[in-house]
Amino acid sequence: MKKVLIAGSTGYLGKHVVKEFKKRGYFVRALARNPQKLKETGPFLEPAVIEQVDEIFIGDVTKPETLKEICNGIDIVFSSVGITRQKGKLTFRDVDYQGNKNILDIAAQKSVEKFIFVSIFNAHLFRNIEIVKCREDFVRELKNSGINYAVIRPTGYFSDISEFLRMAKSGRVYLIGSGKNKINPIHGADLAKICVDTVANDKNEISVGGPNTYTTEEIAEIAFSVLGKKPKITRTPAWLVNFGVKIIRPFNKQKSDLIEFIVTTQQNDMVAPATGGHTLRSYFEKLNME
Repeated sequence: MKKVLIAGSTGYLGKHVVKEFKKRGYFVRALARNPQKLKETGPFLEPAVIEQVDEIFIGDVTKPETLKEICNGIDIVFSSVGITRQKGKLTFRDVDYQGNKNILDIAAQKSVEKFIFVSIFNAHLFRNIEIVKCREDFVRELKNSGINYAVIRPTGYFSDISEFLRMAKSGRVYLIGSGKNKINPIHGADLAKICVDTVANDKNEISVGGPNTYTTEEIAEIAFSVLGKKPKITRTPAWLVNFGVKIIRPFNKQKSDLIEFIVTTQQNDMVAPATGGHTLRSYFEKLNME
């Protein structure tokens, strides 16, 4: 039986990946700072997965002294570790780059067979943005490590797109720019299947999106439709938001970097090869019932 380490096991994608690896017969070791989260359904409908975990490894990716034995006996490492929302004083460099590198260094010492990492679609267009730079700096480390690897590049998670539903519930959705840029976001369960598939294939880089493509305006309309509300949409010029980012940066660089990433990606089409069967409308409907 192959053994897999899953870093990011308590996150949106990580939980779906735990479930998929276990479904396919792997021994699952889950890295977690807070194991309690493995027992809970997440805020974006990610499942409780404690029953699918064979072994919990308690550690912190930013503290390498807690990770020394993390890869003992492990064949495959999967990591979706990264900051997706503001988390205290930790930076993208601390987590997205160095945290993953701390795991990679140990994986290399233990002769792990393969390292699977989730980065960002169209990263080459956004290299000047801190979150992208940090993740791609790690991708470079991974490619130079000598370990067989796969880099997964999803267009966007359903969990991130749920922000449209949250705004619609508050009464108004704010779009950045015209609202005509396109994206085919993907459900965590569909993406998890792609992630596990990479164990057996030879592709080193895989770009992937969900089955349906929407404009951001259409996503807003779907959110209001699910709620049974008349759409109220405000379009904010990108230059105005970027101006706000510059004002925020001296006081909170981490937050400004995250907003800059959101603004920039919403000004570009994010459409990758389609896969999966989960639709955004169905996801919003289920999320609205919670």
